[in-house]
Amino acid sequence: MLAMRTSRLLKPTLASVSFDARRAISVKVQSSAGRAVNSILHGSPEAKKEGDVAVQQHSRLVARGKYIHGFEVHRVKPEAVGDYKKAAEQYYAAIKDDSGLHVKLTGSWETVVGEQDTFVHILEYENYSGYDMTTKKIRESDHIKAYRSMLPHLVSRSSQLCQEFAILPTAPPHSEGGIFELRTYQLNPGTLLQWEQTWRKGIEARRKFVEPVGAWFSQVGRLHQVHHMWQYPDLQTRKETREKAWKLDGWSETVSKTAEYSMLMDSIILEPLPFSPLK
Repeated sequence: MLAMRTSRLLKPTLASVSFDARRAISVKVQSSAGRAVNSILHGSPEAKKEGDVAVQQHSRLVARGKYIHGFEVHRVKPEAVGDYKKAAEQYYAAIKDDSGLHVKLTGSWETVVGEQDTFVHILEYENYSGYDMTTKKIRESDHIKAYRSMLPHLVSRSSQLCQEFAILPTAPPHSEGGIFELRTYQLNPGTLLQWEQTWRKGIEARRKFVEPVGAWFSQVGRLHQVHHMWQYPDLQTRKETREKAWKLDGWSETVSKTAEYSMLMDSIILEPLPFSPLK
């Protein structure tokens, strides 16, 4: 007990004071214990503040900072893929050509190796203000009708806002044919800067054989994720290109370090849709 048991001989007023004192002490102890448990489970406020500052500083160090890229992933009903493609073209091609919006369509793809019946669209906004203005204008225009026409064909959808790495700016529109590989890494929290520094050293080995399409890290949505994209004529060329890179100094160390910083890694093969600026 936190206080001595009161005597029955005490006056009622003193008993009331004793009870209030015990209650006040109990509440104080419980509050302190709650803060202690919260610190253990979630980190102290000071530590969380330091962590947030570190993430922001890392983002400023590695980001190009000019654009925000929106990743939109649609999982489509297998029987509705054809209808979905028509609806997606009506929407994405229309916003791509609307000069009143602060957005460009980087590309639209269909997964051919990976999670089937899945489509990836990457949009380039003029920073967060461009995203805010664009989404507001879309909601208030006929574009929203085209967007809603896709929804009956979907199983699920997700979105994420990313910044591009300064060392790997997104490629401009081109039509070279072939396939695209999108690689996604779920990093251990706090390792973004190390990941970028490692890739900065090793990327030249890959560039001797193939230029990256782009590389991005997440800012809103699923956090601590890194994406990078490559384009090849076909899977055989991809295999040969990667084997050549392994023979160069620096690349094997880059791959090894990447594995150390990552919890999960995914690689999917994509084919561009007919209206995609990147294909």
